[in-house]
Amino acid sequence: MAKRGYHHGNLKEALIEAALSLIAEKGPHGFTMAEAAKLADVSAAAPYRHFSGREELIAELARQGFELFADLLEYAYRDGQPSPLAAFEAVGRAYLAFARKHPGHYVAMFESGILPNSERGLAAAAGRANQVLLRAAHDLSQRLPAHRRPPTDMFAAHISALSHGIIELYARSAPGARGPFTPDDLLESGIGIYLRGLGFLEPDT
Repeated sequence: MAKRGYHHGNLKEALIEAALSLIAEKGPHGFTMAEAAKLADVSAAAPYRHFSGREELIAELARQGFELFADLLEYAYRDGQPSPLAAFEAVGRAYLAFARKHPGHYVAMFESGILPNSERGLAAAAGRANQVLLRAAHDLSQRLPAHRRPPTDMFAAHISALSHGIIELYARSAPGARGPFTPDDLLESGIGIYLRGLGFLEPDT
């Protein structure tokens, strides 16, 4: 793994880049602040100018990740989608796209044990991402009679759980390592089965 190095004024960014690489390779608990400093090509004491320790550094990665994630979800759920259903499916696909493009951020957000409410900025970023999911679930649920609508937060949580499960079990492996289906196909079919069960789709849709 090549050293990142840094120029005057961007020590924090160099440490963040180093930590992202280390998390993607070793997991959130598999590296030390000293390793992050070494990869960033700075002294072992330098990281503490910006972060009190590894947990605070990971929390910053999680905050950045939720900001990126919220941007991606908002784009996926843009007004130009042809229907609430199409927009909702696009939000599901955005999970896979984010995990593939930002693996270090994804791990910091969802696998590090850092709680979203542990820091104000992190809580705000996580809340913004969650609001997109809630809006998608709410808008789609309006297609059902009021007495058959699932609670919006439960609806959103089910899709989140399905997306995360597919990422953890299938998107991290080499193609075909766990089965003949791609993560994208599994997610699409899983969402379809779930929506049919709720009555959003006809059985032959």
